[in-house]
Parts: sequence; C-alpha cells; structure tokens
Amino acid sequence: MRTISRTDRSRDAVRCTTMTESGPYNYSYIFKYIIIGDMGVGKSCLLHQFTEKKFMSDCPHTIGVEFGTRIIEVAGQKIKLQIWDTAGQERFRAVTRSYYRGAAGALMVYDVTRRSTYNHLSSWLTDARNLTNPNTVIFLIGNKSDLEAQREVPYEEAKQFADENGLMFLECSAKTGDRVEDAFLETARKIYQNIQDGNLDLNAAESGVQHKPQTQNTLLGNIQDKKESCNC
Repeated sequence: MRTISRTDRSRDAVRCTTMTESGPYNYSYIFKYIIIGDMGVGKSCLLHQFTEKKFMSDCPHTIGVEFGTRIIEVAGQKIKLQIWDTAGQERFRAVTRSYYRGAAGALMVYDVTRRSTYNHLSSWLTDARNLTNPNTVIFLIGNKSDLEAQREVPYEEAKQFADENGLMFLECSAKTGDRVEDAFLETARKIYQNIQDGNLDLNAAESGVQHKPQTQNTLLGNIQDKKESCNC
C-alpha cells in the first residue's frame, strides 16, 4: 500500500510530494535522482507515472521542487530511489541547482514535439556536469513519444547528441507509460554497476548513494528465527 502527501513550504514555494510504503523498509541502497529540463516537458508526469503508474492529465507546473520515492530491485538488491523533480522555469534555477549536488543519477528531459526544449539541452547538461560528481549517470529522455504526428525532434538527431556527449538515451511517453520504467531502471542499473566496478566512493556524500545495512530489528528477527528452529 502506498500513500502520497503534499505539503507547500511558504518562503521558497517548494512543493514536496513524498511517498511512503507500509511495512518494513527492506532495501540495501538509496540512490538520489534529479529530473531536469525545460518547463512543460513532462518531468512531473514522468515521476508520477513511475511512482504511481498513473498519468496526470492536469499536472500543474512544478514550483521549486517535488519529491517522490520508489523501491526497485537490481541484481537481486532492493534499492530505494529518492527522486527530486526540479522546476524548469529560469526564475527557479538558483533554488533547484542546490539539488544537483549529491545526485547519483540525472534524468534530463526534453519534449520531442517542441524543438526549443531540445535546443536548451546543452545548458541543462552544462549545469548537470558542473554541479554533480564525475560519475553521475546522466540519462537523456525524449518525452511525449506518443505524439508522433507533432514531432519536431527526430530520434536520430537526439541519439547523436547523446552519443557525442556520452549519455544514455531513450524516448518514452509519460501518458502511455511506454518505456518510462526503462529510463529509471536503466539509470539504477548503471549506478549499481559503477558501485560494483569501484567507481563510486560510498563514504562520499557527493556520490548520491547510501548503503543501508540490515537493521537491528531484522538481525534480531533472524536470530530469533534460528533459536526457534534449533533442536538443541
């Protein structure tokens, strides 16, 4: 069971959407994600589709930052994704830039039906590269792939941009859900691979990864189970 709550913080006008799950929090790692890109490209819709499996047809523009979580599994390890959805308006850039620090993954989104959002990718990429650590996984996402008749950015052009800049890339649709899971999960798989390859220092806050060992309650439960099953 999942519940969602929203709170508005006055001052910075930051809307925070948090998701909680009932039951034990069994996960081995926490990965921090940020979602960046122009206003109206569908960043909040992607977040909601991934965390709630629903499309928000009347999704308001993000004011400041929104937040969501989901627990996934990669290579047999449960991983909690903490996802920060940032506002695309220029007037909020000073606020949202602070959320780049300590991000393990950055989803950089443009709208395939609006070339202007694609043309601004270089600026977003510069921020991502300057404000995150060198091992942050940056995933380029072309959203609204369901609107093929209105397309302004060819797939091949965006793929070339991604290849030239060493980015992972796919097109997806927050409306239909097509390939939304892939974007978030492939990013997590790449981060996890970086951990296995020793490219991330988990003791460094800027890595965007926290290792969560077994809780004391879980360990005590395991000990109790062993005692109950012992035939001594």
